[in-house]
Amino acid sequence: MEEKKDVSPVSAGLRARCPRCGEGRLFKGFLDLKPKCDVCDLDYGFADAGDGPAVFIMMIVGFIVVGLALWVEFTWHPPYWVHAVLWIPLILILPLGLLRPLKGWLVAQQYRHSAREGRLHDVVETQDDGDAK
Repeated sequence: MEEKKDVSPVSAGLRARCPRCGEGRLFKGFLDLKPKCDVCDLDYGFADAGDGPAVFIMMIVGFIVVGLALWVEFTWHPPYWVHAVLWIPLILILPLGLLRPLKGWLVAQQYRHSAREGRLHDVVETQDDGDAK
């Protein structure tokens, strides 16, 4: 088994690179993971970011946009069309810009911490042979 290089999950994730070698590309499309790394042959089958990136993005973007919208409203009291011009593009651009790096970071964290699907520790079900009468 090949030893893990000391690749920062933040660096590998934000650059969308392999979490083991830090060189191979992680994505084959915008958000689709490649089957394996082109450089070190790491199988990306372990990676399942699920809805994590989307949830984090909703929270981060929501906090930023709502905070700024409230600040602008209470500071300058602009008309509603100004809010539409300011916040609609931000609501569209921020999630698209953050989704890929955040998904890459979560996949790199899964690799770093050897995360996998939840399992119970050696649970063996035993049945009682006696009849309860």
